[in-house]
Amino acid sequence: MNHLTPSWPTAGRREPIRNLSRRNFLSAATGALVLGVNLGPDPVGAGERPEGAAAIAPKPGTRVAAFLEMRPDGTVRLLSPFVEGGQGINTGLAQTIGEEFDLDPARFAVECAPPGPDYAVVNGLRMTGGSFSTRSSYAAMRRLGATAREMMLRSAAAKLGVPQGQLATDDGRVIHAASGRSLGYGELASAALALQPRDDVVLKDPESFRWIGKPVARLDMRDKSTGRAVYAIDIRLDGMLHAAIQHAPHLGTEPETIANEGDIRAMPGIDSVHRLPGAVAVVADSWWRARKGAEALQVTWTSPARDGIATVSQSFSSAAMLAALKSTTEPGIAAEQDGDVTGAFASAAKVIEAEYDAPYLAHAQLEPPSAIARFEADGSLDLWLPNQMPELFQQVAAGTAGVQPAQVRIHSPMLGGFFGRHFYYGPANPFPQAILLAKATGRPVRVLWSREEEFGMDAVRPLSFARFRAALGSDGMPVALQTTAVGEGPIGRWFGSLFKSPVDSSVVEGLDKKPYAIPNRRLDYVKVPHPVTIAFWRSVGHSMNDFFYESFLDEIAAAGAKDPFALRMALLKDSPRHRTLLRAVADLAGGWKGGTFQAADGTRRARGVSMASPFGSETATIAEVSLKDGEARVHDLWIAIDPGSVVNPAIVKRQVEGAAALGLSSTLLEQVVYEDGQRQARNFDAYPILDRERMPRVHVAIVESGAPMGGIGEPGLPGVPPAVVNAVAMLTGQRIRSLPLAKSRLSGA
Repeated sequence: MNHLTPSWPTAGRREPIRNLSRRNFLSAATGALVLGVNLGPDPVGAGERPEGAAAIAPKPGTRVAAFLEMRPDGTVRLLSPFVEGGQGINTGLAQTIGEEFDLDPARFAVECAPPGPDYAVVNGLRMTGGSFSTRSSYAAMRRLGATAREMMLRSAAAKLGVPQGQLATDDGRVIHAASGRSLGYGELASAALALQPRDDVVLKDPESFRWIGKPVARLDMRDKSTGRAVYAIDIRLDGMLHAAIQHAPHLGTEPETIANEGDIRAMPGIDSVHRLPGAVAVVADSWWRARKGAEALQVTWTSPARDGIATVSQSFSSAAMLAALKSTTEPGIAAEQDGDVTGAFASAAKVIEAEYDAPYLAHAQLEPPSAIARFEADGSLDLWLPNQMPELFQQVAAGTAGVQPAQVRIHSPMLGGFFGRHFYYGPANPFPQAILLAKATGRPVRVLWSREEEFGMDAVRPLSFARFRAALGSDGMPVALQTTAVGEGPIGRWFGSLFKSPVDSSVVEGLDKKPYAIPNRRLDYVKVPHPVTIAFWRSVGHSMNDFFYESFLDEIAAAGAKDPFALRMALLKDSPRHRTLLRAVADLAGGWKGGTFQAADGTRRARGVSMASPFGSETATIAEVSLKDGEARVHDLWIAIDPGSVVNPAIVKRQVEGAAALGLSSTLLEQVVYEDGQRQARNFDAYPILDRERMPRVHVAIVESGAPMGGIGEPGLPGVPPAVVNAVAMLTGQRIRSLPLAKSRLSGA
């Protein structure tokens, strides 16, 4: 058996996962990414088409030839800075650029760009996540389209021998109305893209927009509907071998011996057996043969620590981790402080307290993780893998392979599931295994994890805990709120070397910067690291913290004898934007209904309300719920979203609907449970997700306030859990403070 370790010495170390953010290789990779490491020549040759002196050191998002390739038939190949994962960014970019370029978005073919400094359009780096793609690039992409259009006009003026001011454009053609002549963009592209771009291009008046703000059909809809869409698991290379993996049962342990290695090598189609960091692999001429071999391996593993939560010990459990979060007595770091909290509590007419928690969650994406690695004769590496940060993956892959980053070509197919799964999470990623196996075999190798290996190794949303205290005045209104968030988040874990703040924003988001007029507030952060591999999960900290906060706000309403909707309206007295949104969701739902009521079908129902401010957008949510057989049944979700402004309202609506479904799934059903150091669910049979029977009607209203553009992919999720749980409290008189609801049998009050 081959014992494979990464060429980069630190890349294969099996330290406790809590220390990964301090490992030298990760700090080097993320630091170099932001500081502008030399990423080498442009793999697609865009650098061979200079645009004068400005091409020497282009500002990201400004070099037209790096983004647009005009074809003779008038269509355009657009190299996107972002990865398409179902969020619709390819269509949105085509609308944004096409609007200013004056080309129908339907004529764009969009691909993810390779690594390169041109595409670092997200505040100087490149990533797809945080509901940030459109809002971070909107201005730059509009200007890119306008710049390209001006270059077409200038080139046409020279070719036609007329003043540029006499020319106009219309859907991919430059028109000289006076002579009736016209030229297609494809005819002009070669000369136009050689021109030096101007800095003073004029953008369109939004009143004249043809495509921005309209429900343009998605560019990928036909391919997805007809099975032509290509995901990482669909890619095949000549001479490719297939690898299946058996991971260590306890994270951080290593293979020692294999009792039946000879028998496995003798199985039909088996090429080789390999030892990897924390795993063993079988390589074969088909994945099914590789999987049968990997499952049959009889491996002895090193022993984990017996007890504790510093590592994934033999006795580690979710319950033990939650107990550790609850029992911490360390003083917190102030993440937010306003007013005199101590004085307000001392003079309060009433004080209430509560503790909330939410479980580890899997991404549970439909496409299992995979990666393909192929070394070329010159030692360079091609890597096909789902990812959300091509440059970061290029850096880590180079370290694993023992080559320079410029020798690694990253190919980024569309993602078969998103949700934050495709960042770099150390042992939760299969691409280092593919690199090591391709190097050992001298052949292209595809690593595909089985569903069981994915559930065992997926990086999870952190188990989270928060403690609340509220002081009420004699009028029942809150005068002070003290909150403590305990745990660890993915920002601190994976990007701690970049963000120097002692407060991990991914732990406190959804608890801080709330719009409610509570005069005295303090939010503390207490770090308690997790030993498991934690990750970003759709809406990140908001996914649990808005549940905590908005549920406790209903507890404040009950303690002060207030209607929860009326309390929110009163606390939003200083925020017209939020009051407008709250009214909008009530109107969408046909009016707010407090307490319980009987529906037309005879069921006893209640409504819950919540608000959230995730990723630059604002949402208000109402859920209508009944009880059946001890479970909550959600009939309708009404969601009003204010993202400031939108590019494609149809995509906004679909994203909110999808996020609502995922939020409801986590509210009702989902949890990753550890017992004896191992995850208990290894497939969907033990990790149920929302099914068709439980899916409610989702109604969406878009309220464009004109505020700065916010995100779309994640904001529809955070308001769902508290709205549902608040409705359940109305029905049962029982306040659920720990998700999912499936842990509790519910009965009417």
